[in-house]
Amino acid sequence: MDILLLSLTAFGGPQVHLMMMIERLVRQRRYITEEELLELQALCSVLPGPSSTQTVTAIGLKIGGQPLAYLTLIVWSLPAMILMTMAAIGIHYLERHSISLQFTKFVGPMAVAFLMYGASSIARKVIHNTQGWSFLIISTILAYMYPSPYMTPVLIITGGIAASLNFKKHEVMEKSPIHILWRPIIFWISVLIVAAVVGKLTNSLPVRLFENFYRNGSLVFGGGQVLIPILYNEFVEFKHYLTDQEFLAGMALTQVVPGPVFSIATFVGSISLQSAGITGQIIGGFVATAGIFLPGTFFIFFAYPFWDQLKRYRGIRASLEGIHAASCGLTIAAAISLFQPMMNNWQPLFTVICTILVLTFSKVPSYVIIIAGLVLGLVF
Repeated sequence: MDILLLSLTAFGGPQVHLMMMIERLVRQRRYITEEELLELQALCSVLPGPSSTQTVTAIGLKIGGQPLAYLTLIVWSLPAMILMTMAAIGIHYLERHSISLQFTKFVGPMAVAFLMYGASSIARKVIHNTQGWSFLIISTILAYMYPSPYMTPVLIITGGIAASLNFKKHEVMEKSPIHILWRPIIFWISVLIVAAVVGKLTNSLPVRLFENFYRNGSLVFGGGQVLIPILYNEFVEFKHYLTDQEFLAGMALTQVVPGPVFSIATFVGSISLQSAGITGQIIGGFVATAGIFLPGTFFIFFAYPFWDQLKRYRGIRASLEGIHAASCGLTIAAAISLFQPMMNNWQPLFTVICTILVLTFSKVPSYVIIIAGLVLGLVF
């Protein structure tokens, strides 16, 4: 019940979610201590996947083992999945009946502004030296010039390996033997291989969608703001399952819907199967949600038992700098691609600038900004 209440009221990103978890799960319910929660959040922030979702899943794992962890994952993600699937069905209904989406004309530029602001915030938080800024610039240029889904893992893995070479600047910590349980990783790889093979043999779009989102969920470091450019590159620019306007509408709606920002995947999956009717959209939303959230869960099951030992290795700590820098570069490249068509029109350009200023100099919640944009779109 506590996780359900959080899933219905947790607007905003991981930082806001963390504060709400501390208030409800630590101070009110005392399931774990604040120190334990912050340590779990630190572990989740360095693993691929949705950090807020992984944190609540890890709490379930700590308290009641894997059964409670899976239940926690479902309860946390279900409301956002339902709302985003309904939103995708609604947008498809409007398009099918030739009803203009002009009322979203302000929320599209607002969504781009959120992406820009998120990218700059993440960069300021995780990049602290010339090496990191160099990785970011290179990643931005390559991701912008070659908007392919294959560029994402290449940049992230390359950034991590390159940064790990500078491990000597990190403090040496006393190490203890690491005892690894490989079952979660074997299961993660098995699901990925089976999905890829079955999708190739059957050419089934739902199976291929599951594999696409499962692969992306296995590679995303940094939360929803990093996932957005990855999905944009693959499903809008590369595969053309969505239009720019549909994707921007989904981006904006993630700011209005409570729960994980990764719910953008539900929207993208549902729109991708809009040709199959409402049933297809429901299936698309479900397979996308399952695909995007499962890898992070498997990584938590794998890493949680030996995290204390793993973080003592300098190479692991050093690699995170390159991974985060590359992830920021991907986000910036997507923001540039989305912003470019708006530069020749004063209305979206003005909207982007105003939204960035509001985000920078005020504490207005993101969902209030988006709702205001929808109201402006209906009025003007």
